[in-house]
Amino acid sequence: MLDFQLIADSLPLYGSGVLVTFKLLFIALALGLALAIPLALLRVSRAPWLNGPAWLYTYVIRGTPMLVQLFLIYYGLAQFEAVRESVLWPYFSSATFCACLAFAINTSAYSAEILAGSLKATPHGEIEAARAVGMSRFTLYRRILLPSALRRALPQYSNEVIMMLHTTSLASIVTLIDITGAARTVSSRYYMPFEAFITAGLFYLVLTFILVRLFKRAEGRWLAHLAPRKN
Repeated sequence: MLDFQLIADSLPLYGSGVLVTFKLLFIALALGLALAIPLALLRVSRAPWLNGPAWLYTYVIRGTPMLVQLFLIYYGLAQFEAVRESVLWPYFSSATFCACLAFAINTSAYSAEILAGSLKATPHGEIEAARAVGMSRFTLYRRILLPSALRRALPQYSNEVIMMLHTTSLASIVTLIDITGAARTVSSRYYMPFEAFITAGLFYLVLTFILVRLFKRAEGRWLAHLAPRKN
């Protein structure tokens, strides 16, 4: 039978793990989206010298495992003396910084492709209407293309956010006590892995449900004009 007393006693540890998970998730998403927007603009450019590097970046990041990227940043960079002696070493010696950086780089590649797809799917009529009123290229992207693409990308981006939530569980491998790290601690301390990881799974399930509901509400507000009209 499950040891519910053990689960109850461990809830404070899981609570602190939830805070770490949220911190990693939101920092990674904020940095990743900030990087994804210019990358998406480069991906839809017709100039090969702009599109090519952006395509290579997204291809390499999406084509390699997240765990490998995390290990390269947290463990790999430390082998270079130039990095250890640089002003950046206090950052790269921090597990939190390395985890956030790795997660942000990873999600930026996926988010960039999502946004690029939405930009390419922009109805031509919207572009022609903007040009007809004399909008510059910069104003066209700022007021028409990017806001429209961001709204249409919400369903796909919500999946990326949920995947990133689950990906943050890798942070426990680099010593951070997130939700999974809390489960590993409880499991190693009491030798009860089932209770430890079932509890972690329930926390992830609840957080996923909350995120799904938030994105559904956002889609209902900003994508209502795309919903089929009822007779």
